[in-house]
Amino acid sequence: MDLYPDSGAEVAAGMAPQDTTAMATETTLLNPRFYTTDFDEMDRIDVTPVRKEWDKLIAQMKSDPNKGHFKKTDAWDAVDWDGMDPPLKREFIDFLVSSCTAEFSGCVLYKEMKRRGSNADICELFSYMARDEARHAGFINDALREAGVAVNLGFLTKAKKYTYFRPKFIYYATYLSEKIGYARYITIFRHLEAHPEQRFHPIFKWFREWCNDEFSHGEAFALLMKTDPKLTESFVNKLWIKFFLTAVYSTMWVRDHARPEFHKALGVEISWYDQEVFRKTSTIARQIFPIELDIDHPRWIPNLERMNRAFIAMDAAKRQGGVAGKLKTWAAGAKAAFTFARLYTIPAKRHALPANVRLEPTY
Repeated sequence: MDLYPDSGAEVAAGMAPQDTTAMATETTLLNPRFYTTDFDEMDRIDVTPVRKEWDKLIAQMKSDPNKGHFKKTDAWDAVDWDGMDPPLKREFIDFLVSSCTAEFSGCVLYKEMKRRGSNADICELFSYMARDEARHAGFINDALREAGVAVNLGFLTKAKKYTYFRPKFIYYATYLSEKIGYARYITIFRHLEAHPEQRFHPIFKWFREWCNDEFSHGEAFALLMKTDPKLTESFVNKLWIKFFLTAVYSTMWVRDHARPEFHKALGVEISWYDQEVFRKTSTIARQIFPIELDIDHPRWIPNLERMNRAFIAMDAAKRQGGVAGKLKTWAAGAKAAFTFARLYTIPAKRHALPANVRLEPTY
């Protein structure tokens, strides 16, 4: 059973561009969102406490090491979209649309931060990050365009609903998004580097340099959090950090398990892959988060599996419709909420934060 309401036989048979744009526009608990925040508060950030590391990172971004990377070369093999197995094609298009939406969401947010700000440090940072995310989204959209289903990004900016997050929630969520993006891309890249016969699309060849952009963006948010120790050291904010870690990890688990044919084609067992990504992300996040989730706890995977079943049931209930469907949707939603609470209450691991927050990609 498909988790995504816009997935189905129509994708396998062939989609029109408006179908993928509709997929990208849809707002659900699992789909990438567009965010807005208190831009005036962000404009007041003083990076003086991290000036040395900040200037090094900005110099690296300004040098634009991936300026010529997101272009098709002779390494871009021809893709037989018509001959692709329909379930794989459906899930791969879903993966690309979701990835394109997430990258473009970052571009829109960072561009707006730059446009509204007057703080030279903050404006310069977000101009570079908006540049990178625009390239990423455009490159994915080029891959979709080859399949005849590119997303209308201009329309998406106007039609997508925006979610308001306080700046600190933007830091937590976006830091995790960038670092988990790095962990996801580099894990796939290294796997396909060892098993090139399972690389069914050329876009995976571009993942190494791509994920290094994600890594440096995460470094920027780590430094922003470092400017205000309360963001990571107060009791309440530690609870929020744990909330975002649990939400991001469990969402990834549910999303990935909705794409069995995609991961099968890559030769990757989904649960192993997700745990490997969680492990990499948790190790990296020790640079700024004083806690990490215990992903080896005996309650961890069983509750992630319960969460997945709850979302599958929720999707089936929505498809059913009517009074019975609404009751089943409510019941599945309650089960998902209870399961999230069980995940959240798993004791976290604690550690001291390092004096120097900066890291370099090593995987």
